[in-house]
Amino acid sequence: MQQPAVPELAHTTTRPIHWLATAAALAAVVAASGFLQPGSATAAQADSKATVTKTRAVAPPDPAAVHFPLNCGPVKVLVQKKASGDLDGDGRPETVAAVRCDAGSGTPPSGVYVLTQPAGAEPRIVATLVDPKDRFSVSALGVQDGAVTATLDGYSSDAVPRYRPDVHDKAKWQWRNGAFVRSTPAAASSV
Repeated sequence: MQQPAVPELAHTTTRPIHWLATAAALAAVVAASGFLQPGSATAAQADSKATVTKTRAVAPPDPAAVHFPLNCGPVKVLVQKKASGDLDGDGRPETVAAVRCDAGSGTPPSGVYVLTQPAGAEPRIVATLVDPKDRFSVSALGVQDGAVTATLDGYSSDAVPRYRPDVHDKAKWQWRNGAFVRSTPAAASSV
């Protein structure tokens, strides 16, 4: 076997110390990767205008902790329906509550109220979507995609019995420019 004309350089020959140094470096990288973990994945698509922030879950306001502006006399106020969701895009849920007097007969009118609860404060009413003076009762209430939807039942005249509403309306409210704006949802009809 012929010897090379150039002598071997020190960095081109492997010795046991080289293998030991490589194994130690690899072990350090594996150990460090155990401490550094990526954030949890979400299925939501990022909005190009929105900033990504980590928020912890916040409970929606509890309607039982609010005094509603209804004069029910000797009977109690009844939260008939409620729905929750982020209506104004601030990352905190609001609660929408359909409230009426707990009368024993007939169909008392409902009020629909939006509740919010700032951090460290009691829940409070921030908007009235349906005033009981409008004499509607609420047969359906929901929150979806930042909008409130409701089915409102009412009366065409004072001659219509209060237990048999003859006017049915669907309504939708969305937060725009600092106020809730009412519209008629698609495919809504009045009977």
